[in-house]
Amino acid sequence: MATCPQGHTSGDDEYCDVCGLQLAASPPPVTSSAAPAAPAGADAVVESCPVCQTPRAGQFCEVCGHDYSGTAPTMAPPVSGARWEAVTAADRAYYEKVIAEGGPDADAVAFPPYCPERSFALSGEQVRIGRRSRGRDLRPEIDLTGPPEDPGVSHLHAVLLAGHDGSWTLVDPGSSNGTQVNGRPVTVNVPVRVGAGDRIHVGAWTVITIREGTP
Repeated sequence: MATCPQGHTSGDDEYCDVCGLQLAASPPPVTSSAAPAAPAGADAVVESCPVCQTPRAGQFCEVCGHDYSGTAPTMAPPVSGARWEAVTAADRAYYEKVIAEGGPDADAVAFPPYCPERSFALSGEQVRIGRRSRGRDLRPEIDLTGPPEDPGVSHLHAVLLAGHDGSWTLVDPGSSNGTQVNGRPVTVNVPVRVGAGDRIHVGAWTVITIREGTP
């Protein structure tokens, strides 16, 4: 039997038999307020390229060529407004490798006893790497004429090209002794992306290290 708010016992479940007060109503049915389930795939996260942030459309990025398979090293994206520089120096290990491989003038090339580092700012649309030539009126932005002078460097050995996203690519237009990036030979006229920490070897002993820092 039900009990009314006044404490009377009632045989009626809706109104008290003694005082006529309405008994407590049963709670309304609980309705679910959960949002309808989203269709499959609606919340799927689209993977973006870790280099240029372009949405992934395949194994290779359509913009920068990043390899999603993980077989190629991932390059950090350039810092907005960063100042890039190329630092030149002499690399004895590379020199010894070149001499060991031999060549027509290998015996005549000596490693410099002193070669201080030099820094060249990377600016503009292109930065040429080579040695000055009065006859060709050539003055490369990264001038390796010396002293000391690396005889294995061509007058126009390689070119660094600026990208719209602040990145740089290297092109060897056909140097006499070739160019290497991080120990790998560069194919003539095939652009190679370079970034902070990459090492470019030219000539018999010259190494050019790409560095990046805030302005």
